[in-house]
Amino acid sequence: MNKIDYKDLTALRAQIGDEYGEWSSPFVVSQEVIDQFADLSGDRQWIHTDVERAKSGPYGSTIAHGFLLLAVMPQVRPPQAFEVVNHRSVANYGSKGLRFLAPVLAGSSIHSRQKLIAVEEHPKGTLLTSEMAIHAVGNDKPSLVYNMSLLYL
Repeated sequence: MNKIDYKDLTALRAQIGDEYGEWSSPFVVSQEVIDQFADLSGDRQWIHTDVERAKSGPYGSTIAHGFLLLAVMPQVRPPQAFEVVNHRSVANYGSKGLRFLAPVLAGSSIHSRQKLIAVEEHPKGTLLTSEMAIHAVGNDKPSLVYNMSLLYL
């Protein structure tokens, strides 16, 4: 794997591209996972938790919460094209965008891929922003697109 120093903005910017990288391993979004998230978040809308009622709903099934997809991103972390090295730590700096574009039906497998979209100098280090797309396996349209910023210190 290509190792790039976190201070080498030129080398990091060379990793920016229009194409997504490889897919992650899949993760099954079971009804049990959806119910556990509903219990944790307090969001027990019928479209997520009432299996019988959801059969006659808009999707014919319960669907995952949008924020559940965001929460399980570490489960579907895609392979990295390069490794940022020589930093003391890395911090989640937040998001520059989040969109929920397609439902994930209960029992579906999801996977993700990402691409680097920005590299910025920051007073405390280097800020990298990647676009991550989570798809239901077999679906061309992403269910979630998230622009994640990480600050390398």
